Amino acid sequence: MSKQSVASDSCGLSHWPPEVDQIAPGWRPLLQDFLRSAEGQRVTAQLQADLAAGIAVFPPEPLRALRLTAPEDVRVVILGQDPYHGPGQACGLAFAVPPGVKTPPSLRNIFKELQREFGRAPHAAGLLDHWARQGVLLLNSSLTVRSGAAASHTRLGWQALTDALVNQLAEGERALVFMLWGAHAQAKARLIEQGAAAHDVLRARHPVARLPRGEHLLLAANHPSPLSALRPPVPFMGCGHFARANDFLRTHGDRPVDWLGDALPGASTPLAGHGQLVA
Repeated sequence: MSKQSVASDSCGLSHWPPEVDQIAPGWRPLLQDFLRSAEGQRVTAQLQADLAAGIAVFPPEPLRALRLTAPEDVRVVILGQDPYHGPGQACGLAFAVPPGVKTPPSLRNIFKELQREFGRAPHAAGLLDHWARQGVLLLNSSLTVRSGAAASHTRLGWQALTDALVNQLAEGERALVFMLWGAHAQAKARLIEQGAAAHDVLRARHPVARLPRGEHLLLAANHPSPLSALRPPVPFMGCGHFARANDFLRTHGDRPVDWLGDALPGASTPLAGHGQLVA
């Protein structure tokens, strides 16, 4: 892999560790624990070594999902694998890219599935940021990657943090939707179930005067990558996850997610016209 100057690559990470107050307060204890842990120290050491060697690391803000979506606001969790490894692509939200960047194949398949489910194309610009601000946590299992080297930080230790984040949500009072796309995301299914069970045991031992939390909804399908989106056992294309999530939210007295971005400024210009397919 060729080295790439961080100083000349504004789309890459500039320093690590971050200031803890950059993320929502409800996530901060978990981040602090992680940074003090053996896994967190290993992540810090490797990121600092990569940066010192002039290796570009993406995204520039690995914890952006934790800044945009506070734990108390989370209603849906979409789990990805690791960030895009091309310059300018990763932005700290799973599957999202910054404005003006060509839509990657996985995201394009997400747009196609949205159109299939709702009958019209989504408004692409800023759409996933819009999801994040509605309580959709777009979380990758690994939060950084070296430039041009997919999955290069997969075994670095990030899972200790992302597992803790998922566990905190699973143990909470709110019934959530978890979208598990691909094997990496589906590996967290047991963690979600264990977290929910731990919550139920605690609630039984310490009854409180509030309504019982319903069961979380776990939706599993293949990853939206073109390599797997149409393959069995559960193809991503045709999975119906977005409509099913909204049905679940309504059942629990919650508002649906504006998956298509109708509330976005300039939403009169969708990705494709009515009746047209996303290319």
